[in-house]
Amino acid sequence: MIPRKNMGRVSPLLLILLALGFFFATYNLVTLIIHYRATTSSSFSISTSGSSSNGGGGSEWFDPVKESNLVKSGDRKFHVALTATDAPYSKWQCRIMYYWYKKMKERDGSEMGGFTRVLHSGKPDNLMEEIPTFVVDPLPEGLDRGYIVLNRPWAFVQWLEKATIEEEYILMAEPDHVFANPLPNLARGDLPAAFPFFYIKPAEHEGVIRKYYPEELGPVTNVDPIGNSPVIIKKSILEKIAPTWMNVSLRMKDDPETDKAFGWVLEMYGYAVASALHGVRHILRKDFMLQPPWDLEVGKKFIIHYTYGCDYNMKGELTYGKIGEWRFDKRSYLRGPPPKNLSLPPPGVPESVVRLVKMVNEATANIPGWETE
Repeated sequence: MIPRKNMGRVSPLLLILLALGFFFATYNLVTLIIHYRATTSSSFSISTSGSSSNGGGGSEWFDPVKESNLVKSGDRKFHVALTATDAPYSKWQCRIMYYWYKKMKERDGSEMGGFTRVLHSGKPDNLMEEIPTFVVDPLPEGLDRGYIVLNRPWAFVQWLEKATIEEEYILMAEPDHVFANPLPNLARGDLPAAFPFFYIKPAEHEGVIRKYYPEELGPVTNVDPIGNSPVIIKKSILEKIAPTWMNVSLRMKDDPETDKAFGWVLEMYGYAVASALHGVRHILRKDFMLQPPWDLEVGKKFIIHYTYGCDYNMKGELTYGKIGEWRFDKRSYLRGPPPKNLSLPPPGVPESVVRLVKMVNEATANIPGWETE
């Protein structure tokens, strides 16, 4: 744990929880993706209701809140915040993300407020004048054990303590998000809104989850199938959750069974569990985000998340797991930004992938000094 003044402290109950647990589980994201591809139909079902199938084997989302029954009120502006490093790979994604934030913010239907890149490098970089940035410290050396995402909750703890944030709500976003449509505030009062991930399955890891969320607090379904991003949440509620999120994530990483079970999505489970410990449930919005190449159309969805590689042959057929004759994969550009004017996909490639590449090309064509990064 990282001690900090006024940071808050998890209940002593969580210390006891470190001794609990007996169930061994394994987690492999690649296997999930392969299974997902094998069981999904030609499109990924998108619904705000939470009762339709998710395309991942036909199971149903548990949606704790009926969004349509909730009433909007008061100032709806939300602050967009994303955590980032000063690596070239992170920088170019942040530049594209900020470009589309500025465009979508001004369109009808948007309730976006200010923007902050929360830079957890501990020092300023060369994007300070281009993108509104707040510099925070990284975790002490070695504490993340090579899992750099653990810096995310620690970055939010520091930012929430030190920064002046005018908006009542916050959108936690990531560098590889682009706004495809103007984003309204999907939260309702004290109920935050989140995107449900098909691979976050607390019930399938109940033995591990119970180390941090004991039975006396309720069923494991109280832990929502989400990560911290994208989430729109009241600032006052996030201030309570963030220290718990950080401490739970660090404890999870320190526990070999949990680390093996959750792998690279451990910090996502950390946020989900921390929220449940504070009694916070989320409105599950499947239209919050789409993820090419699995989601085929943008439609009225709000955010394109380009975390997966998009590989196709020249017939427009997906070759996921094998480098395609045409491809767009953010990991192809670890050392520097992608070039301007990327080639468009061949005929037959889904609209979501075509739209993503066109949006990247528009941003790179209009951001000054693009290829100098």
